[in-house]
Amino acid sequence: MENFKSLYFIGIGGIGMSNLARYFLAKGYRIGGYDRTPSDITHALSQEGAEIFYEEKASSIPEVFRDKSNTLIVYTPAVPESHEGLCFFRDKGFTVVKRAQLLGMITRSSKGLCFAGTHGKTTTSSMAAHILAQSPIGCNAFLGGILKNYNSNLILSDTSEYSVIEADEYDRSFHQLNPWIAVITATDPDHLDIYGTEEAYLESFRHFTTLIRPGGALIIKNGLKLNPEVQNGVKIYHYSGENNGDFHAKNIRIGNGTIVFDFVTPEGVITDIELGVPVKINIENSVAAMAVAWLCGVSSTGLRRAMASFEGAKRRFDFWLKTDDKVMIDDYAHHPDELKASILSVKALYPGRKITGIFQPHLFSRTRDFYKQFAKALSMLDEVILLDIYPAREKPIPGITSQLIFNEITTSNKILCTKETLFETLKTRNFEVLITLGAGDIDRLLPDIKACLENR
Repeated sequence: MENFKSLYFIGIGGIGMSNLARYFLAKGYRIGGYDRTPSDITHALSQEGAEIFYEEKASSIPEVFRDKSNTLIVYTPAVPESHEGLCFFRDKGFTVVKRAQLLGMITRSSKGLCFAGTHGKTTTSSMAAHILAQSPIGCNAFLGGILKNYNSNLILSDTSEYSVIEADEYDRSFHQLNPWIAVITATDPDHLDIYGTEEAYLESFRHFTTLIRPGGALIIKNGLKLNPEVQNGVKIYHYSGENNGDFHAKNIRIGNGTIVFDFVTPEGVITDIELGVPVKINIENSVAAMAVAWLCGVSSTGLRRAMASFEGAKRRFDFWLKTDDKVMIDDYAHHPDELKASILSVKALYPGRKITGIFQPHLFSRTRDFYKQFAKALSMLDEVILLDIYPAREKPIPGITSQLIFNEITTSNKILCTKETLFETLKTRNFEVLITLGAGDIDRLLPDIKACLENR
């Protein structure tokens, strides 16, 4: 990196790109980038000093970022290979790297604490980052969500040797990392547009475990369909939410809006851990996060204090409205198992209340591969409002629409609509508990959905 004075990010508004842009801004680099549309993230980056442009054509790239000896180009796999700006930089001989390669450089110059898994990695890595940041140990953290405690997806430390990183399996990105400690939360098949088969998906996780540095550790959830392969000198620990393993929870107490439990470690029990975000799935997430922090040397007092003060990440079981008669929750869930976990958590929190879900499927390929599983999870709701598929990086696949999911949903109270007709639909219904679900752009509708509920 010492050869470069500036970085240009193609897809700078993405959650995983923006934290890197922020990191190098803080290090004194000149930062520029392209994104398709303005967002809260791009506005914040602009205020922090990044130069952001919204036209794809190469002519919109400023002169200051056209010096290939000074500028490193970083792109996300979500950007198509035909992107005009990306093609320009490649044709001109710039050094062009994927986001994961840049993260890999950071893990090689620090002790990378890397969180992988089909789901759970954002919450778990955010918890671990918060615990370390609140302790004398500290960390740099590159997170997959905006952490409410910091209103950022980046945590900085000038002195810590640790970097917390969300290890994304999409496009085999996590193979670029060099972890000191790796966590694997889940291996339910996903991204079959990349991997093709469940076997190839699991093989990718196995390869990830071979990258852990000697002297480090692997922390893996009990019962996963995975045979890890680690280098000599790497310790393997198992964890679970409330069953067994080297790290687990026991004496769980749930009531009056709180969750408290005792944290079992290989060397003893740390009593009375209270979750700042009292959702049942967070017992399991917190066990993995605390296991990492415990291995890094955080004290019992530090673990208790940080877990109680953890406010969560935006779009991870995020309360938008909470009154006696109306509740609105937003969650990023976009895999069938994530949907199931979110819906079960809502039902546990609000037994006897009518639960309505608005779901926006993410990707044509994921819908094709899992439409029956999505429908099964959504059928646990009392009422379902299903939106069109958010395409993200994909082009339409013939015959693949939200109708596939809709046809399989067994809940009789269901409706299929577009984003454009959603608010007319909302006006005709009464809500007790509403949860919005999906990884697309449904989050941009949240203020208006909240207003609609408040006005009814």
